[in-house]
Amino acid sequence: MSPARTPRYTVPGLGVDEGRQVIDLLTLRLHALNDLALTLKHIHWNVVGPHFIAVHEMLDPQTAAVRDMADAAAERISALGGEPQGTPGALVKERTWDDYSVGRADAIAHLGALDLVYTGIIEDHRAAVEKAGRIDPVTEDLLIEHLRGLEQFQWFVRAHLESSSGRLSTAGADTEEAAAAAASPKRAAAGRTPAKKTALPAPARKTTAKKMAAKKTTATKKATTSRRTTR
Repeated sequence: MSPARTPRYTVPGLGVDEGRQVIDLLTLRLHALNDLALTLKHIHWNVVGPHFIAVHEMLDPQTAAVRDMADAAAERISALGGEPQGTPGALVKERTWDDYSVGRADAIAHLGALDLVYTGIIEDHRAAVEKAGRIDPVTEDLLIEHLRGLEQFQWFVRAHLESSSGRLSTAGADTEEAAAAAASPKRAAAGRTPAKKTALPAPARKTTAKKMAAKKTTATKKATTSRRTTR
């Protein structure tokens, strides 16, 4: 990402060079938030499977909240004397990540990939918080507020991926495709060990055999009696 132009003015208490540094931080955060909002809608449109409606409806409030975060970041850039870039071309040109890579897929598989998306944006937001804290506590506070929401949304996502023992199905996955495959219900089902049939103890087998033989004899007698009566 090319550095922002040094503003002609900035907020009181900061020099214009400091203002430019904070604008640089916020510009990439703005791109990340805009990209996340689009990714959430992409997933919203492309989830399928038995968990469709739950995930489909869970993502809309997240999308709205992320759009509000982007708006707050853009307005802070303006307050600092900068020029927020909200066009798709600027986002694609300046971002440091690739497009979301999963198309139509099972809802839980999408959540596996989305978990990695949230991890990336949260880690980058935390790094920006640390840098902003050395220059501008107001921007630091803004980004911390974003983190509260983003980490809560990731918790919602991870609740669908977590086992009762606390293990995430996506643990160790380092790409969206790998995370989606790890979270896929088909893979989970394939990994289950079929229950073994428990053999009856030897005495029980003998007892069962005797009972079956007795039943067969009784049934034969009844059948014979029935046939004779019919004649």
